[in-house]
Amino acid sequence: MSHSMRIAFYAPLKPLDHPHPSGDLVIGTGLYHFLGGRGHQIGRVSRLRARWIYWKPWLWPQVVRNRNRSLKYCQTMAADLWLTYHSYYKAPDLLGPSCCRRLGIPYVIFQGIYSTKRRKHWTTWAGFVLNRQALLTAHHVFTNRKEDLVNLTRIVPEKSLTYVAPGIFTEQFFFDLESRKQLRRQMDISDGLVVVTAAMFRPGVKTEGLSWVIRSCGELFRKNVPLYLLIAGDGKESPRLRQMADQWLPGRVRFLGKVPREEMHRFYSAGDLFAFPGIRESLGMVYLEAQSCGLPVVAFADGGVPEVVADEVSGYLVRPFDVSGFNQAIVRLVEDSAMRRQMGKAASDYVRSRHDLRTNYRIVEDILLGLAQGKG
Repeated sequence: MSHSMRIAFYAPLKPLDHPHPSGDLVIGTGLYHFLGGRGHQIGRVSRLRARWIYWKPWLWPQVVRNRNRSLKYCQTMAADLWLTYHSYYKAPDLLGPSCCRRLGIPYVIFQGIYSTKRRKHWTTWAGFVLNRQALLTAHHVFTNRKEDLVNLTRIVPEKSLTYVAPGIFTEQFFFDLESRKQLRRQMDISDGLVVVTAAMFRPGVKTEGLSWVIRSCGELFRKNVPLYLLIAGDGKESPRLRQMADQWLPGRVRFLGKVPREEMHRFYSAGDLFAFPGIRESLGMVYLEAQSCGLPVVAFADGGVPEVVADEVSGYLVRPFDVSGFNQAIVRLVEDSAMRRQMGKAASDYVRSRHDLRTNYRIVEDILLGLAQGKG
């Protein structure tokens, strides 16, 4: 490598070691580890959570304190540039722009989001303005969603805006035959196919999606489709989801609880297909993980899901909330083992060719190097 960068890194929504897993956290952590793994010095400048901070005046003194601390941190490490992960109206970056202005170093946002409808409501207007300011200040903005790319072109010059396809470390997600046998024995599954699904059991679209899968599998089992449902995840909606499972699919659902990410490949390997609707899903890293382990996917053609699943190649994407379409897609994969294997192989190949994090994020590294070397 021609040059090693010193990068000041900040995540306004939540710090990377936040205990509640989410797709956003996975993407931020992946970016952080990729740059560190490439030999760059990457320092976390602040743990300040900016979520709705403009409605929390008692936290405003913390913004000033964190800004001053961040400035000193950057000076001490002699930062070449500042990289903010994920700035949007709910959690705008209130530290990076002013620190970079004072230090005279490039300011970069990865996963910037711009939504003009947020300026139309008084509850989100302040967040819209603050986030807009950060985007206007940025020397470069990266996005991993095509919908966001379109919105960002309204405010960020084309030369300062780059789309980077989302990615995972594919070597962490592979089919593991031993784990498959072991988990199936443990779960007392000897007959029938296994549908797997995974999400945090939190109120809203995640629980709604899990409920959808439980109902679907229940309806299919009542029509003599021989299947089990394996669910990874935990949270406050657990009692409700367990009650639903007892009602719709008694004796055929296995709850694994919260599975550490480094163990997820074992969980996916126990299944035959992955089903989760992905209601208003921004991207859905679980789809990449499941496909990487050789599982075909059934989901809604909604939000960012079509960006990470190849319809009719690595799985089936159905119209949002189309009950029969969703159920039929599962049945097709359950009944046609040759197609299931073919799609599973295609899924694994698709992720390795299109969504390998190390390949995709080289674009980010090259642009950051250019900015760092041309600073001042």
